[in-house]
Amino acid sequence: MPIVVNLDVVMAKRKMSLTELSEKLGITMANVSILKTGKAKAVKFSTLEKICEVLECQPGDILEYKKYQP
Repeated sequence: MPIVVNLDVVMAKRKMSLTELSEKLGITMANVSILKTGKAKAVKFSTLEKICEVLECQPGDILEYKKYQP
């Protein structure tokens, strides 16, 4: 998939656990895990905004486009 999710990297830099992020976002740990592993097919802008607010980052810190190389 050409969209890479770097949520785990940003979480590590902020020393924030999956449990802590989940609680601060008001989202289940399972759903945060789906986002973190890049298995999500979509993310709402409101969710992305909340993640950026909690982690004090920009959307580009979390999402990255990498051209597919076969």
